[in-house]
Amino acid sequence: MSLIETPYLLFLGDAPDQLAAKVAQGIKDWRPEFAVGQFRMEGCKADLGLPDMTLEEAKAAGCKTLVIGVANRGGVISQAWKKELVAALEEGFDLASGLHNLLRGEPDLVAVAEACGRSLHDVRVPEVDYPIANGVKRSGKRLLAVGTDCSVGKMYTALCMEREMRERGMNADFRATGQTGILITGDGVPLDAVVADFMAGSIEWLTPDNDADHWDLIEGQGSLFHVSYSGVTMALIHGGQPDALVLCHEPTRAHMRGLPGYSLPGLDALRDLALQIAKVGNPACQVVGISINTQNMPEAEARAYIAKVEAEMGLPTTDPFRFGAAKLVDALAAI
Repeated sequence: MSLIETPYLLFLGDAPDQLAAKVAQGIKDWRPEFAVGQFRMEGCKADLGLPDMTLEEAKAAGCKTLVIGVANRGGVISQAWKKELVAALEEGFDLASGLHNLLRGEPDLVAVAEACGRSLHDVRVPEVDYPIANGVKRSGKRLLAVGTDCSVGKMYTALCMEREMRERGMNADFRATGQTGILITGDGVPLDAVVADFMAGSIEWLTPDNDADHWDLIEGQGSLFHVSYSGVTMALIHGGQPDALVLCHEPTRAHMRGLPGYSLPGLDALRDLALQIAKVGNPACQVVGISINTQNMPEAEARAYIAKVEAEMGLPTTDPFRFGAAKLVDALAAI
C-alpha cells in the first residue's frame, strides 16, 4: 500500500447515524494529529466534534487526503458522494477509502484523478499472496477480541490494551484486520477482502513467530452470532490461535447491527461458543476479561452495569476506552 499523505479531512458524507461514521471516529480518537476537520453533506447525522470545513478551508489548513470515513452496509461508494469526491480531487486532495466498492473501480474518479495528478488509495485490497492456514503452533502470545455483535468495540479494546501494555513496558503490538485499523496504523490485513480459503492463513501471516513474552493484540471482526459476518470471526479465531480472548459487548443495542430480526446473544453464550472454537486451534486458550462499550450510557449507569457483569460472569470487566484497560491487562499478565 502506497503512503497515504497526512493530515486528513474526514468525509462523513450523508452518514445516517454516528455508528456509520466509525472509520472516521476511529481515526479521530486514535490519530487525532491526522484529523484536522470533517466534511459533512446535507442530512448527515454524524458529528465527530471536529471543525466543519469546506474543501477550500481544509486545503488552506494543510489537509492532504480526503478519507472516506463512512462504513455503510455493503461498503459502497454512494452516487450522492460523487460530486464532492470529484471536487476534492480537483481541489488537490488525494482520496483514501476502505470500502469494498473501490475508488480505482470508478472510471469517473480514475479519470479525474489522472487529469489532476492525484492518488486514489484503496486500503481494503489484499496486497500479499497469503498462505492457506496450517494450524502449526507459533511462538509468542496472542489475544483476540470477540463480540456479541459487529461494531461493539473490539478494535478499541485491542488498541486500549496495547497502549496500557506499552506504558507498562510490556512487549505488545496491535494487529489491524480491517479498514479503520489499517488507516490508523498504516499496516494490516483487510480480512473481509481476502479470498475465503486464505483468510485464516492471512492471520497466521499477520501474527508470526515472536518472542516468548510478546503479545499480538488482534483486532476482532464481525461476530460468531451475526449471520452476515460470522465467517471473518471464525477465520480470526482459527488463524490467530489466541491464547486469550476478551469478550466485547454494547448493552444498549435493540438488535444485531443491520438485522432487526435478531437479538444479541448473552455474554455467557459468547464465552462458551468462542472458547469452544478457539480450543480447536489452541486447547490452552482462556477468556480473560470483558470489555463493555458504554458510550451510550451515563457514567453512573455504566459503572453499575460493569459491576453487575463482573459479578455475574466472574471476569474482570471494564470499558477500556472510558475507564482504562488496566483490569484487562492485569488479567493478561497473570496467565
